[in-house]
Amino acid sequence: MEAAVMHGPGDIRFERVPRPECPDGGFVVKVEAVGLCGSDIRNLTTDSRKGDYPFIYGHEVVGTVAEVSAGVDRYRIGEQIYVYPEAHCLKCEYCRAGQSNQCIDVESYVKRPGGFAQYIAYTAKRVERGATFAVPDGVDPVRASLAEPLSSTYACAENIDITLGDTVAILGAGPIGVNLSILSRLRGAAKVILIDLNAARLEKSAPFGVDHTIDSSAVDAVAEVMRLTGGRGVDKAISANPSTAGQQQAIEMARPGGTAVFFGGVPKGKLAEIDSNMVHYKSLWIYGHYGASSIQVQKAFELAISPKYPADEIVSHVLPLSHINEAIDLTRTGEALKVVLQPNQKEQ
Repeated sequence: MEAAVMHGPGDIRFERVPRPECPDGGFVVKVEAVGLCGSDIRNLTTDSRKGDYPFIYGHEVVGTVAEVSAGVDRYRIGEQIYVYPEAHCLKCEYCRAGQSNQCIDVESYVKRPGGFAQYIAYTAKRVERGATFAVPDGVDPVRASLAEPLSSTYACAENIDITLGDTVAILGAGPIGVNLSILSRLRGAAKVILIDLNAARLEKSAPFGVDHTIDSSAVDAVAEVMRLTGGRGVDKAISANPSTAGQQQAIEMARPGGTAVFFGGVPKGKLAEIDSNMVHYKSLWIYGHYGASSIQVQKAFELAISPKYPADEIVSHVLPLSHINEAIDLTRTGEALKVVLQPNQKEQ
């Protein structure tokens, strides 16, 4: 089969590799659509595996069941499914408490070859745990692939209880920031403010119910948020970018008694300088967000495939997998909002 194989930091080669065999008790999926995520780009362009190459990434997978192991009756050949990248055990303390995003026995997607390939194999553990969802007839697999990046933002919006009348500031106008904007509006936010250093990304936010955009490369974002809120600050400030500076800005933007969210992961070892007096005297809540619970994963999938969700506006580029290096460049420059790759689509 053909795959986008990482041979080292920034060294991604589109080449032929052996097609995965069907694991005992597992199944194989023909990949119809796989989203390119910011974490994929970080992994592909840094020494994410500490020299353990070659490797195939890709975790926002929708495809058609192509092969099923003997005795497996949960899946049928020809069925189109969305596969959430992590299979929670649903048995540990965290899973049973509704915090399956902190599962201590999760099946990690970075331990096995991923979806930047024509085929991907799943083990018996995946069959046992599920975390797969049937894609209804007529639903575009490109749309369904957006369920994965939507899941974490869905969980965040629910967990911090964005609600009727809230003012929300979101630092980062990539797919995560856009999803947070959409969800804030769906949950009744009165005002949504989207902030980014990249004017091209901000320009793409127009269809998503954003009230104000702030180009933080040109103005002081905190001062502008305060001006827009009459000096009060926002109810919820979400740092949805890989920056420690954004985390401090979220604290400064939040109103007294408000919530500052650390959503975007920052480079390992990078420490934020936080004005703890501001946290103290403003009685702030600081919430660190990661992942989604198993039920939130399901709810996000149901929203992603529904007409309420503007998938067509979010996906700016659909490209063959052979164009993965172009897709990375388009995303990093801000020219693309969201790229979805199709491993089994041939060059036009």
